[in-house]
Amino acid sequence: MRIVTADEMRALDRTAIEEYGISGLVLMENAGARVVDKIQNLVGEIKGRSISIFIGKGNNGGDGLVIARHLLNRGARVKVLSIVAAGEIRGDAAVNLDIWRKMGQKIYPIHQDDGINIVKLALVKTDLIVDAIFGTGFHGPMRKEPGRVIRVINKSGKQVIAVDIPSGLEAGSGKASEPCIRAHQTVTLGLPKLGLYLGQGPNHTGEITVADISLPAVLVNQRAAPRYLLTAERVKKWMKPRPLSAHKGSFGRVLVVAGSRGMTGAASLTGQAALRSGAGLITIGVPETLHNIMEGKLTEVMTVPLPDTGRGSFSREALPRILSLLGNMDVLAIGPGLSQGPETVELVRELLPAVKLPLVLDADALNALAGEVNILGNLTTTAVITPHPGEMARLMGVDPKNIQEDRVGRAIKAAADWNVVALLKGARTVVATPDGTVYINPTGNPGMATGGSGDVLTGVIASLIAQGLEPSHAAAAGAYFHGLAGDLAVREKGMMGLIAGDIISALPMAARELFG
Repeated sequence: MRIVTADEMRALDRTAIEEYGISGLVLMENAGARVVDKIQNLVGEIKGRSISIFIGKGNNGGDGLVIARHLLNRGARVKVLSIVAAGEIRGDAAVNLDIWRKMGQKIYPIHQDDGINIVKLALVKTDLIVDAIFGTGFHGPMRKEPGRVIRVINKSGKQVIAVDIPSGLEAGSGKASEPCIRAHQTVTLGLPKLGLYLGQGPNHTGEITVADISLPAVLVNQRAAPRYLLTAERVKKWMKPRPLSAHKGSFGRVLVVAGSRGMTGAASLTGQAALRSGAGLITIGVPETLHNIMEGKLTEVMTVPLPDTGRGSFSREALPRILSLLGNMDVLAIGPGLSQGPETVELVRELLPAVKLPLVLDADALNALAGEVNILGNLTTTAVITPHPGEMARLMGVDPKNIQEDRVGRAIKAAADWNVVALLKGARTVVATPDGTVYINPTGNPGMATGGSGDVLTGVIASLIAQGLEPSHAAAAGAYFHGLAGDLAVREKGMMGLIAGDIISALPMAARELFG
């Protein structure tokens, strides 16, 4: 499913109107009807329900008027409250205002000084609130008059459904004004908007439903940017069925080079995650002084001792041994718990250009490239890099705040500049490919913000590559799969107690949910 900015959505709407002959009124009618369908699903019987609909002067307000009409027709008690004078409502929204009035209904103006009292009185007996104030055209800061209305709505304790996007949230960045609607449900129209998933968006949207408003699929496929919201359907298309005649060698061989003194857990989590994600054979290379520890930690994963500095970290002398091991592998995952000792950094910098297999680079493998990031651009194989914002900032030589302010843009730049698949971790992981394709992952939850979660993701991605997925698809599918496992685990464990091992344990359940 494509995911768009506000400008891109407006361009698609305009093209649908001007080139395909679908009037704005039809699009508005479809939008309103789909929101009413969602309300019906949520509350059941609409007849007799008291519903307050807050509108502004633009198309979002017009959607709200369509919603009001359909709800009234189904027997609801509807109040439409406008943050602007009726005379300011223009275009298709004004047409729907005229219809509403011809039905003998009124609008309650709340833009005047006493308007807030009207709001408070209306909400006393309201069962449901519909936010159709600003839509995707909003850019902060919030003005005083609508701001005080939004504060009352947020404090009301009533269920709120936002139309397209919560009022006060910027559709392109996810930046939220103060105040901003905190919706329980958001019905986004046509295509999902970036701001619903980035920045502060997840704090304000509640459950998101994407409503079909009859935009021609050919228009979306031809004109929308190659930016996708990951879905289960897309991930399933990338996965290959397992033949009945398969054996362990059929599902790939992963080499993990990871761990150092005090960080053997990172290597263990990566290997176990790769195994639980379906790869057939996993080998973990660790510093030889830690090998006995790893042998005790792991049963189903093979381990190999590699030359050690004597301080529990990899020596540069491990290089030929790693290259020898790669001759029988399908992918190399390197970095979790590796340490940043000078010999280990040197090893990483010499090893990567010599690798011919797909690479998954995480944690200290990325830190080893800070100041030498040109190594990535000169690789002879496809690499997936999986930095968190701090690691991406070190690679790019910028402040982490700059990464978070433009997560999509930074991921795109990294992928293009370094010719890698760039997976930027964090709430709503972003995956960008060198050709400009972007995937936004909707799965996952705050409970996954725990030590080792990133090591699990590295193992999942490496496993999917070993099983035959293209590295870009493996990165995107891995992010979705990893987040889904976290979502399943949190149902049982709760967010506060979730640990990385719980995510690994839930990976088979996530696979079952995806593939049956």
